[in-house]
Amino acid sequence: MTVETPEFALDPALHAAGDVTYFWRVPRYHGLDCLRATFRRHTYTRHTHETYAIAAILDGCETFFHRGEQHYAGPGMVAVVGPDELHDGEPHDGWFEYRTIYPSVALMQEIAEDITGRSLPRMPHFPRSVIEDSELATALAHLHAALCLDETRVSLMEQDTRLVSFLALLIGRWADLEAPAPPPEPRMIARVRDYLDAHLADDVALSDLAAVAGLSRSHFIRAFRRETGLTPHAYLVDRRFRAASRLLERGELPGEVAAACGFFDQSHLNRVFKARMAVTPGAFRAA
Repeated sequence: MTVETPEFALDPALHAAGDVTYFWRVPRYHGLDCLRATFRRHTYTRHTHETYAIAAILDGCETFFHRGEQHYAGPGMVAVVGPDELHDGEPHDGWFEYRTIYPSVALMQEIAEDITGRSLPRMPHFPRSVIEDSELATALAHLHAALCLDETRVSLMEQDTRLVSFLALLIGRWADLEAPAPPPEPRMIARVRDYLDAHLADDVALSDLAAVAGLSRSHFIRAFRRETGLTPHAYLVDRRFRAASRLLERGELPGEVAAACGFFDQSHLNRVFKARMAVTPGAFRAA
């Protein structure tokens, strides 16, 4: 599958040079983030987002861990990861090129309620991590192309129409809008999550977290990983990344964000951010 208009596609000659990324944000869609990328070497570490992550694979193959399984997505396929769902990603068999959008829960809920004509008790749930739907993948590729151009070349109405049409197609065909809410996690783990969120910038001791949970340290590590998929330290770094994203989006400087969110320095923030978003904090802020 290709996007016909040449300015939308990455130069094939750049594939041999390694990884290429282009990131931007469309504020009027609840701060919709967009990523256009070709990856040969980049590997995402396991992480979560507050938003959905929806990607159309244009060429090559991406493999990613999601919901306890390894998945593979090639041309004409769409990968979908929900908010707070642990995942990673990397090239399979050489490289892949894709187009990704990160719609907020609020935006997805709006479209789902437009489709059904009623309020819904929870956000749309997608049972499949990889959707084989070439029409959907093409629609996302052309939406992405429209969103990267300003209104002098593509009207706001066309952008709006493509976005609403794509999300309505995705949700109408593939979402489970009646899925039951997930069972609540154990209270001890919920207490620890709340504690970490309140102490993001602190050097928290494992013994303190175990005490909050009311467990021994070794028992706590096993229980926490069973519930979250991450060690306590990896979870804390992921929450710091998410907090940093919000501050950068508000325009705060990377150095100040690094200090506020508990990173050792700006270089540490850069490494953590690139491993999860494939762009630097500066590029994310500039968007």
